[in-house]
Amino acid sequence: MSEEQVNSNPAKSKKNQARKGIDFERPTRRTVDGYTRPCEECFAVDWNMDEKRGEIVCNSCGLVVEENVIDPGAEWTNGDSGQDKSRVGAPLTYTLADRGLNTSIDIRDLNSGSAGRLGMSSQARRDWRRRRVVDERSKTRKSRERNLVRANQIIRDKSGLPRPLQEETARIYRKLSSEGFVTGRSISGVTAACTYLVARQENLPRQIKHIAETFDVTEKELSRLIRQVSRKLNMHKITSPDQFFDKFISDLQLPANIHIQVNALWDIIKPHDDIWQGKKPMGVAAALIYKASNESNSPRTQADVCAVANISEVTLRGLLRLFNGLLQQLGHQSLQ
Repeated sequence: MSEEQVNSNPAKSKKNQARKGIDFERPTRRTVDGYTRPCEECFAVDWNMDEKRGEIVCNSCGLVVEENVIDPGAEWTNGDSGQDKSRVGAPLTYTLADRGLNTSIDIRDLNSGSAGRLGMSSQARRDWRRRRVVDERSKTRKSRERNLVRANQIIRDKSGLPRPLQEETARIYRKLSSEGFVTGRSISGVTAACTYLVARQENLPRQIKHIAETFDVTEKELSRLIRQVSRKLNMHKITSPDQFFDKFISDLQLPANIHIQVNALWDIIKPHDDIWQGKKPMGVAAALIYKASNESNSPRTQADVCAVANISEVTLRGLLRLFNGLLQQLGHQSLQ
């Protein structure tokens, strides 16, 4: 074999140079999935995958060895003109009976004029409206599913809680429903009890009277259901009076600096739990706010404070006597 024939084959030429001890630069070795052998044209192992074109190319000579390669990555293209190209859909939610997993046929797509402009005939729209009714009925065929639909609607419309707390309320109601607790009880009453307990757990307490009026149940029924649900789910928690300060001050339209005086009085009385423990936390908060407001330039009457806190004036005056006596013993000025 002549020297020209040897040099015409790059792979053999490099082998001969290696045998003779001649140093040469070792080529880079780049492989992709399925292509680890040398190129048929230049014998180089330098493959590259062009993701935009879907091609596998040799970087040395440019030979294209495969086209229309399947992209194993996520697909981020859709027909929407928005910025978010995700196609995974909305996350699961407990505020829907099906947790958002079912597909619904929107009646607006069938009744709007765009359906006709896009080529859907009136007969086709009537057929799809009939299919929509059948689809909606199939989702709520069981009574428990219908109850979940109604309960979730009540929670979304009447709870007045932030979205994450609505999720927790709906989750608790779903758990009670699966265990048969709701059977024989009012759906509105159980949802009201769940709303009250979740708000109390998150330090956003609500008054039983206001929740009962919002959910259209009696205070007696709501109190009973709160006790039953809290025992069943072990959601017992003592509400502190300071959790009502912000709400009562806002309802009484007192200035913002009144918080400083109220918190100062609470810091004095809080260590003496034998005085205020066992009393209504709303009454304790009302007494402290009444005392602080009358010591400032924005006094409020006992009737106004009692109307906001949902307590009687007799209860308010009794708590004021206890607090004034304690402050006198500690050397602080009391309200006459």
